[in-house]
Amino acid sequence: MSDPVVADRAALSLLEKRRLPIGAEILPDARSHCRVWAPAAAAVDVILPDRASVMALAPEANGYFSGLVEAGVGDRYHFRLDGSDRLYPDPASRFQPDGPHGASMIVDPSSFAWSDGGWKGVSREGQVIYELHVGTFTQAGTWEAAARELGELHAIGVTVVELMPVAEFDGRFGWGYDGVDLFAPSHLYGTPDDLRRFVDRAHAVGIGVILDVVYNHLGPVGNYLRAFSPAYFTDRYDNEWGDALNFDGDHAAPVREFFIGNAGHWIDEYHMDGLRLDATQQVFDRSTPHVMLEIGRTVRLKARGRATFVVAENEPQHTHLVRPEQDGGYGFDAVWNDDFHHSAMVALTGRAEAYYGDTCGDAQEFVSAAKYGYLYQGQHYEWQRNASGTPGLDLEPANFVTYLQNHDQVANSARGLRGHQLTSAARWRAMTALLLLMPSTPMLFQGQEFSSSAPFLYFADFDADLMAGVRKGRAEFLTQFPSLKVFEAVAALDDPGDARTFERCKLDFSERVSHADAYALHRDLLRLRRDTPAFRVSRRGSTDGAVLSSLAFALRFFSSGQQDRVLIVNLGRALRRASFAEPLLAPPSGSEWRVAWSSEEPAYGGFGSPDIWPEGRWSLPGETAIVLAPVQRQRAAGISLRRRTA
Repeated sequence: MSDPVVADRAALSLLEKRRLPIGAEILPDARSHCRVWAPAAAAVDVILPDRASVMALAPEANGYFSGLVEAGVGDRYHFRLDGSDRLYPDPASRFQPDGPHGASMIVDPSSFAWSDGGWKGVSREGQVIYELHVGTFTQAGTWEAAARELGELHAIGVTVVELMPVAEFDGRFGWGYDGVDLFAPSHLYGTPDDLRRFVDRAHAVGIGVILDVVYNHLGPVGNYLRAFSPAYFTDRYDNEWGDALNFDGDHAAPVREFFIGNAGHWIDEYHMDGLRLDATQQVFDRSTPHVMLEIGRTVRLKARGRATFVVAENEPQHTHLVRPEQDGGYGFDAVWNDDFHHSAMVALTGRAEAYYGDTCGDAQEFVSAAKYGYLYQGQHYEWQRNASGTPGLDLEPANFVTYLQNHDQVANSARGLRGHQLTSAARWRAMTALLLLMPSTPMLFQGQEFSSSAPFLYFADFDADLMAGVRKGRAEFLTQFPSLKVFEAVAALDDPGDARTFERCKLDFSERVSHADAYALHRDLLRLRRDTPAFRVSRRGSTDGAVLSSLAFALRFFSSGQQDRVLIVNLGRALRRASFAEPLLAPPSGSEWRVAWSSEEPAYGGFGSPDIWPEGRWSLPGETAIVLAPVQRQRAAGISLRRRTA
């Protein structure tokens, strides 16, 4: 019989060596150590259905229970609270093979054979992000199928994959923002090791992986945290999507530990290169340090020297998120920039309604977005009848993630149509050139690179009563767009709960061939960005711009050795001028401009690029983007523009 004092010391030693403070962790002797925070219970048992055994956990201070259980890798287990007949999954389950209502499975995260020892991580500068929903990225909707496409993504110039949330959620399909088992990657896409293989493969081909995480609410079905402690939630804050999480009230310390530990676990156990934090304005914390600051610190700590990339979505546009800690910030790397998206969609579609209504889509907005990121940095925003944004004129271009499409904005429409389906082909090409060459961090949404014909719609699979509310809420949300009221009056919205809605959103990679012109456009622009120093290296102040007309503008990218580039974008009709009193259009000393690239090349579906300097006068084609590069001057006087010959 063992000495209880020695046993207690051994248990304490095990606790200190755990990867996470909670959950089930495998031991070298094939047993496991379980620990859970359950202050609402007087007793907690571990139920092992496969072994037909019950093991009581010992109470600790502050509502924790822990103990050794005779269970190993692959064994399933439940928690039982106070002897009830009701069984619960582990709040920190590493895997839910039968979904959020079933038993948890013991996983050994240390057994995977990683091959990415030489991977250095992902820094802020020089990234091209690709947002991806695992369930619709491929027809199979699995990690294994997605991994097979990583080489092609790298070949066209993607450097970082941003995964939409993968934490276990209820139903056969969903976006992932209703996750309830935050430590368990969804069983719908494969096993935890399948996810590890995906990340390992990404690193092997040269792509980083960041994960979208939701720390502002939990899903409405399968969320059992309240049974373990009501203190996980608080009613002191209003939350758009349900109960707010308790990061600063009574008993908040274990709640913070849970979510901070979750952030670190994705970096430690899955080698993620960072996180994208969803709707950070709904993460409420009046304590110091803010939980978001601690999450950022934990990501960097768990990376063990690898570079990390942390992105925040923040609807009020709070720039302190990306400021250094010593300046009162949270030290994140980037924020999503909705302002650019809104201005672009107004320019592309002519519709300035709802939250698009405070942008005009004119030339000055695009010049300002290229130079300063957010368009709203504290001025009045009529849609909200309040000031929007905070000052960010001093931030770096890479601090802002810009996009023409993302999961929200494509789906926030009647039919989930892609941007290229809402405007002219020529205008879309020109806007794509702006997105991929401007100095901020560009992001593509899955399939955008080949003008996917698949829509991206809202889909979720809940029970009938909840789905009725989802359908109603979705329809009410779209009423903010006056143009969609007409659509809803004559047509039905796609049913979010219908499996066919989900299936329609899956990509067809044969369109890389059938839409070869769009694919070539993205491939060539990303190559131009990667291989041209003026586009590749951008710092605050290295880009300036000038308005040429209400819908035409020029951006000059300054580079050493007189290797500047000028991007001219004309979103309107043809512009003809004898001259422009604009010094940004003057070539470097001893040089003249040549057209180095044009969105009207036939390879991209255009009709060819005409001479933009016929008879000594500017002639800028309508709905076109061109890149000017300097070459040694061939004649004595005047600005000349040579047409590209190759």
